[in-house]
Amino acid sequence: MKKELISGLTKTFEEYAFEENGVEFWFARDLQKLLGYSEWRNFRNAVDKAKISCKNNGFNVADHFVDINKTIKMPKGAEKEIDDVLLTRYACYLTAQNGDPKKDEIAFAQGYFALQTRKQELVEERIALNERVQARQKLIETETELSRNIYERGVDDKGFGRIRSKGDNALFGGLSTIEMKKKIKVPETRPLADFLPTITIKAKDLAAEITNFNLNKNDLHGEENITSEHVKNNLDVRDLLGRSGIKPEELPAEEDIKKVERKLKTSVKKLGKV
Repeated sequence: MKKELISGLTKTFEEYAFEENGVEFWFARDLQKLLGYSEWRNFRNAVDKAKISCKNNGFNVADHFVDINKTIKMPKGAEKEIDDVLLTRYACYLTAQNGDPKKDEIAFAQGYFALQTRKQELVEERIALNERVQARQKLIETETELSRNIYERGVDDKGFGRIRSKGDNALFGGLSTIEMKKKIKVPETRPLADFLPTITIKAKDLAAEITNFNLNKNDLHGEENITSEHVKNNLDVRDLLGRSGIKPEELPAEEDIKKVERKLKTSVKKLGKV
């Protein structure tokens, strides 16, 4: 396929894209023309086959294909109602896959939407990884502040360790930090939080933030009082998670946060190659 044709089709496909609530979509009637179909019924057949492919691939068809009706203007001021379909990028890809690859437009669309879908997957993966890294960094900052706050209130580093451990015991349904490490196979020398899912990291951070706040608000001193406060806050956060059916101790371990940080650095290069 000539470079001029590829460049022109790329621009055209992007110009026909719409976006609503962060979801990019195309109208099937527009895609029909872009893919070189003169008859709507023939193109609708390709869309229907794409719906079957979508279902067979394990996706909810309604998430990618939305049947609609719209009114178009006719000669002499008349109007006509026609059917159309809103297609996500993935739906466009499947529709192109069910088209005639001998057509330049179809051949282009198959590659175009495959690349765009892969790029979106990489972006979504990067967002999820970045969220976990940021949550872990926030927990480090909160626990550093808590450690300093506790030290100023007459508790040494060993006391802080005991307080944090009892907080973990409350959050993880009676399991200690060491027991949780064994349960999800975390190396003894590594922090438990480096292998926790984002939701649990944020739960630990919230409990520690509340402890910090109440230490200052209620001017708490001494290991016993601070331990009681921290345990209470972790139990409250555990109860909050439980209302949504989440038990922190039953969630599987996530990838080592250090590996995730390295992935984030290389993901930018991957996006550039797509």
